[in-house]
Amino acid sequence: MPDEAKWYVVHTYSGYENKVASNLEKTVENHNLQDLIQAISVPTETVVEIKDNKRKEVERKIFPGYVLVKMVLTDESWYVVRNIRGCTGFVGPSSKPIPLTEEEIARLGVEKKTVEVSYDVGDSVTITDGPLDGFTGVVEEVDVEKGSVRVMVSMFGRETPVDLELDQVEPAE
Repeated sequence: MPDEAKWYVVHTYSGYENKVASNLEKTVENHNLQDLIQAISVPTETVVEIKDNKRKEVERKIFPGYVLVKMVLTDESWYVVRNIRGCTGFVGPSSKPIPLTEEEIARLGVEKKTVEVSYDVGDSVTITDGPLDGFTGVVEEVDVEKGSVRVMVSMFGRETPVDLELDQVEPAE
């Protein structure tokens, strides 16, 4: 059994993304393949359109013609996905599925990473990454939703606010 599930990109007919995703979900459920095909995603974004002086929020596909599938690649899972109506194949050389890299997954925002924060507003922290590596400062603000923290760092005798990611700082000893 292959070790773990990875994200793959499946090419579909344009406009069939949601249909392919729902058919694939039904097939996975009916054939009890939840351990092989774990997640199916059609990345969308909410856009505000202004037509005839009226604002309207519209859900728009980020990648028309593509569906993202998290699965353990086996002959069976490949066959199931490949034979869904509206699916034209996997993205990769000669239709061989190539998994997305960790960086691509992070950029697409397909999987939300949760970072456990062991510090709070007013705590003293040390910066562990980036150009200010090794500096210490005091936490001003923590935004878990956006994954950022604002730290007041003393540079050249001045207090300067610095915005960092949650995993770039750790509590100072």
